[in-house]
Amino acid sequence: MKIDNNFYMKLAIDEAWKYQLLTYPNPAVGCVIVKDNHLLSIEAHKLAGEAHAEVNALKAAYLKIYPNSVLKSLNTSEKIHDYLLQNHNGFFHDCKVYVTLEPCNHIGKTPSCAMLLKELKPKEVIISIKDPNNEATGGIETLKANDIEVTIGILENEGNKLIEPFKIWQKKTCVFYKMAQTLNGSVDGAISGNRAKAYVHTLRDKIDLMLIGGNTVRTDKPTLDARYILGKSPDVFIYSKNKIFDNKIPLFSVPNRKVFISDDLFKLLDYKFVMVEGTYNLLENLKERIDFVILLISPKIKKGLNSLNEINIDFEIMHENYVGEDKIVFLKRR
Repeated sequence: MKIDNNFYMKLAIDEAWKYQLLTYPNPAVGCVIVKDNHLLSIEAHKLAGEAHAEVNALKAAYLKIYPNSVLKSLNTSEKIHDYLLQNHNGFFHDCKVYVTLEPCNHIGKTPSCAMLLKELKPKEVIISIKDPNNEATGGIETLKANDIEVTIGILENEGNKLIEPFKIWQKKTCVFYKMAQTLNGSVDGAISGNRAKAYVHTLRDKIDLMLIGGNTVRTDKPTLDARYILGKSPDVFIYSKNKIFDNKIPLFSVPNRKVFISDDLFKLLDYKFVMVEGTYNLLENLKERIDFVILLISPKIKKGLNSLNEINIDFEIMHENYVGEDKIVFLKRR
């Protein structure tokens, strides 16, 4: 295995994918710090409003060498920025910073990463892609103007795939489809492990709306909340021509959310970030509306409902990862 710019950027990209969609409305971003050819940190942006990937990585790299530093107790982006500015003492001058997206050049909910890096003066900043957000771009110019070497375009194709969901919800309603199945394609009953279930509940906490088929509601009688992480419960769109449901089904009793029943998909446009939970029938019905698919694959073979013969959809794999024992595959239609 060749240890080069591509190797380190791949580490950053893979780390960012672990938090894909969970950073909404921010993009998923990963960062790696290398000092004297030693890997010090692999970090990512994890939650909108919290520290960006570069800040998390810079903190982790510093603590790798100075594990007892007071920096360990600092969690807000502002406090980490201030500490590093006052105490770096040239620590990062011989470091290379690998980041999947151009460091932000503006001050928003958190300070500017480009402004921090220009003061820390790493040896080089290696970037996969330029920021498509006009409000945040300009970091490359800031770094170059302060005599920091910048390399851009490393694993550019992979960097663009990582940023694709962000670019979608910047322009329009983003609709993604979540489905769980076994190795043999069974979608019956409980499938996913506990960590995958917690991941799905974390997604529910981020979205504005969940769409689910009427037959699934009648059969499974779900709650469709985010109780595993004590998160908020999204509004629910039950896709059904038949408007009659048992109002004792748990999802109708969750407070502080709206539940509506309709077969009018234009209602999706009233929301910004939508997750569809379902199986093959619903996927076939909604395939023209779906931006991408999250497929959770459990390492089991079990008897049950399987793929329908009439479904014929070609996908491109955007990324593959694991959540506990379950494999997670991000897909988009070709």
